[in-house]
Amino acid sequence: MKGPLRSILPALIILAILLPGPSEARSDSSVTKARVNGQRLARQIEKLSEIGRNPGGGVDRVAFSEADIKAREYILSYLRKLGLMVHVDEAGNIIGRKEGKEPGLPPILIGSHIDTVPDGGKYDGALGILAAIECVQVIGEQKVTTRYPLEIVVFSDEEGGSIGSLAMAGELPAAVIQTKSQSGKTIGEGIRSIGGDPAKVALAARPRGEIRAYLELHIEQGGRLDSQKTEIGVVEGIVGIKHWEVRIEGVPNHAGTTPMNSRHDALLAASHLIIAINQVVTGVPGNQVGTVGRIRAEPGAPNVIPGLVVLSLELRDLAEEKIQSLYLRIRDEAKAIEQKTGTKMTFIPIEPASRPAPTDPRLRVCIARAAENLGLSKLFLPSGAGHDAQNIARLAPIGMIFIPSVGGISHSPKEYSRPEDVERGANVLLQTILRLDQGCLQEGR
Repeated sequence: MKGPLRSILPALIILAILLPGPSEARSDSSVTKARVNGQRLARQIEKLSEIGRNPGGGVDRVAFSEADIKAREYILSYLRKLGLMVHVDEAGNIIGRKEGKEPGLPPILIGSHIDTVPDGGKYDGALGILAAIECVQVIGEQKVTTRYPLEIVVFSDEEGGSIGSLAMAGELPAAVIQTKSQSGKTIGEGIRSIGGDPAKVALAARPRGEIRAYLELHIEQGGRLDSQKTEIGVVEGIVGIKHWEVRIEGVPNHAGTTPMNSRHDALLAASHLIIAINQVVTGVPGNQVGTVGRIRAEPGAPNVIPGLVVLSLELRDLAEEKIQSLYLRIRDEAKAIEQKTGTKMTFIPIEPASRPAPTDPRLRVCIARAAENLGLSKLFLPSGAGHDAQNIARLAPIGMIFIPSVGGISHSPKEYSRPEDVERGANVLLQTILRLDQGCLQEGR
């Protein structure tokens, strides 16, 4: 070798070493250019929905049922075909892992569930899992190697009590193992049937700090995005939920011989209370909700004044303080009703209550920026329904992305999200994963 080339060869070698390889070079550009395969994702949603489909078009895939087991086998096979390292933890959670290029970094967790309510829809939960798989598949096809490992998690029995995510958070009560699930099996029997070990379920717990962050794509299950023609929901947090049993004691008496001004009618008092609950909850600004969903009057005879009414009270909000404030105001209203109707009202808390779980503000910014860069409209909103993210929030920063549910319908065979909304949500998830991998938690970009 002669001339100038020989003199600059050492510099060229050093430059070649310092320059990023193909996968690293593609990593930066992939933030704006990588897109999911919407048709492939739509096919997978349809294919999974066939497992457990009933004659009415709904999906019967309750946790630990034969349909759930078959669907899990399908997902396990899918993950293995993508070359992921796959295992089932002690709580029955499926975990598929794609290694990152920097050993020792905590994984970015992406997940949801595939079990359904009886006669449910095809998108609730399943969308989050299949979109997560699609994102990891696209990252592989683009020959991008992320810094952080990526883990797809299929949580066990979300609809029956978020069993898998509670176990991962280390908060699954031991007594729950013996309770019966909707499949007819106990939770313990169900966990065993899907490859877990109920005797060692505590080993499924992961310490705080072991997970970089958790992301979940989900249908809204409400109508705000659809009614406002907004494409992406940036979830501010998952509401806390508190329940009470309210016992209203009056005096049962003959309906024909007891004058109206001499009655202590427990059902009349209950009706006043239900109206007061609505007035209290709607009387302050915010997204809080209050519901009386169950009522029982005794003795339940048409010719007897009800002497006892038992009803349910549920309050939900993103702030635990607001839930408590609403409850105290309802109690004050109840005392006035007691005086007016000559009855006694007792509020009995029903445990466990679920705590509010705010999403991480930095991840909200990351999701919002991803939506903006894709040219999508967005809305910041709370989740009024519970999700596995609520439990994982004890371990790591969480972020949730919503797409519209047509008509606000969910937990129904009529549950539907348009293919274009599914694709948009999956693309926001993909871009958020890549942004998170490149440091959006530090920079909030």
